[in-house]
Amino acid sequence: MSRAKKGEGSRTKLREYFLRNVGEILSSPELFDISGGAHEFGRRIRELRNDEGMTILTHKDRSDLKPGQYIYLNTKPLPIHDKAISKGTRAKVLDRDGHTCQSCGVSAGEIHPFNGRKVTLQLGHIIDKSMGGSDEENNLQALCSVCNEGSSNITHNRPDFIKLKAQIKRAPKDVQLELLEWFIAKFPNQATDNLSKNNS
Repeated sequence: MSRAKKGEGSRTKLREYFLRNVGEILSSPELFDISGGAHEFGRRIRELRNDEGMTILTHKDRSDLKPGQYIYLNTKPLPIHDKAISKGTRAKVLDRDGHTCQSCGVSAGEIHPFNGRKVTLQLGHIIDKSMGGSDEENNLQALCSVCNEGSSNITHNRPDFIKLKAQIKRAPKDVQLELLEWFIAKFPNQATDNLSKNNS
């Protein structure tokens, strides 16, 4: 059986499992088993999001999810991005980023300290396609396979509150409102709690 057919088989199994468990929190080990032990099950999940518009969320999308947890939110499909990332775009982004993972700093060909394997670089979306991000160069970055799967994000430099607040204050009102919607979606429990406190 070809690699493509194997990949499609694991993707089909994962799709059916998510459809049977809408709204349930599912774990990486559980999905690994369901996929038939496919080592690239994370890629299959991204394909379900990006190619089929399935609203599968991770800890990057919702604060109540832990790394390695997934939830298929609902059966309403997201817009599907048909445009594939060209080889030219891939080459430009990797060259721009110095063939270095923009999250943990490892370079292509090095041995990764997390898994002991030779580093391979992928293109990751800065704003995930499940959240409306595009395949344009300015929304792409070089990421190693470990960071692109979300297994290790502890070394990523994050802006502090003061700098981030200053940027948000400078943003247009429509962007601020878009951010507000994103925060409410990411922190649904906290948003409800704060609303209840303010109304009491």
